[in-house]
Amino acid sequence: MVTEEHESTRLRDERIKKLNTLKENGVNPYPYAFKRTHRAGELQAKYADLAPEVETEDFVRICGRIMNERNTWMFVDVVDESGKIQVFCHKQNLSEEKIKGLRLFDKGDFIGVEGTIRRTKAGELSVKVTNYEMLGKSLLPLPDSWDGFTDVEARYRHRYVDMIMHPEVRDTFKKRSLAVRFIRRFLDDRHCLEVETPVLQVEAGGADARPFVTHHNALDMQLYLRIATELHLKRMIVGGFERVYEIGRIFRNEGLSTRHNPEFTMLELYWAYGDYNELMNLTEEMVLGLVQELHEGKTSLTYQEREINFARPWKKIRMADAIKEVTGLDVSSLNTFEEAKVAAKSLGVEIKDLDSKGHIINAIFEDKVESTLIQPTFITDYPFETSPLTKPHRTNSGEVERFEVFVYGRELGNGYSELTDPEDQRRRLEDQARKKAAGNIEAMPLDLDFIEAMEYGMPPCMGIGIGIDRLVMLLTNSASVRDVIPFPTMKPITKPGQNNDGKEEKS
Repeated sequence: MVTEEHESTRLRDERIKKLNTLKENGVNPYPYAFKRTHRAGELQAKYADLAPEVETEDFVRICGRIMNERNTWMFVDVVDESGKIQVFCHKQNLSEEKIKGLRLFDKGDFIGVEGTIRRTKAGELSVKVTNYEMLGKSLLPLPDSWDGFTDVEARYRHRYVDMIMHPEVRDTFKKRSLAVRFIRRFLDDRHCLEVETPVLQVEAGGADARPFVTHHNALDMQLYLRIATELHLKRMIVGGFERVYEIGRIFRNEGLSTRHNPEFTMLELYWAYGDYNELMNLTEEMVLGLVQELHEGKTSLTYQEREINFARPWKKIRMADAIKEVTGLDVSSLNTFEEAKVAAKSLGVEIKDLDSKGHIINAIFEDKVESTLIQPTFITDYPFETSPLTKPHRTNSGEVERFEVFVYGRELGNGYSELTDPEDQRRRLEDQARKKAAGNIEAMPLDLDFIEAMEYGMPPCMGIGIGIDRLVMLLTNSASVRDVIPFPTMKPITKPGQNNDGKEEKS
């Protein structure tokens, strides 16, 4: 029985024979360039009204990847980034040598053609080819059909093949790019400045997360990949900039899931002289504008068969009220850590390793309430203990001026009135450092340089972080974060004779 791997090897060998034949015939199978006049999509639009069986004298040069051939290479489907067009290769228009040369092509090869535009009797817009050239020989065969590459793991591992075989995958990444472009334009139009901050950091702060660790050889020092851009962006605020943002790669040493990838993209924005109330309005405006930008002006979209309406205003509800609304529990009546533990246990909420009443309240919310928040919702006024970088609530004792925005039961963004009191900030980070020393690997370190920066004076400020990947998931109806990341993190496949690092095992 011929295995799939052996068949692939056989087909590769056949293509290499064709490659060598091309070279022997004096053809360079990997030329430097090709001057085209049109893309496939442009021609489809330009000649949309061309009637069947009508030929023109309009000369064009197009190029792309061969995705199909019929009738012994008389009809060939060529696909470029914009779409597909058929090319018509007939002996009336090509020399015998050129007709014979078509047999050295395979599905997956790149071709450049020139000729005139016509529409076939069947209604297919075509280029009547008068000349062609090989632009790139493919050595590995593509899957047999458009539906022949369906294994999810294989599609993630070989994303380049996934993009070739499934145009909707390319469309997702195009929309991702358009979304980022819109966000930049939205913020730039409001006098925000895009900046860049270090990826390699002496202290990985700004979030509760386990960092990746690396080593700088020349300085002989341990460094961390950033888990947030927050603390450096706040340094920019201290330095005199009033509105700064960064759309950057973030790295967190955590597990994989449909919502988590160890490296992901985050928008972080810091805006002087504003508070979290103003920030909620700005967030509504930006996300709604983005939805309308990518969905033809509509204020709603369908995600996983649920209609999500982003029309303003979005629901705003305090965390304590949301918990009471869903569970009936009034967390404001919990006076002690022990009372909170008992309440959580009565609701079946696991509180392993939690060390404060506020963290238990947050755990109750995450377990019982988050999944119910389908429509865009701001959950506001978090427990003090859960938010070490946030201003205390101006009226509600034990809470901070923080919100998270949820859609389809998932956190989309986290914003707050930034803490600007350096002495208060030092106390809170010292408390975090004690937790870290006691074994909480996700607690924040004590970043003394950041505290020193704050001591030079920091104005009132609002700040938010929004996960670009989760936002794009919503915008493209993608079920997994891996669907919106071109090359997601994957565990290597261990082959016989290799260890988990892909290295050969020693006998």
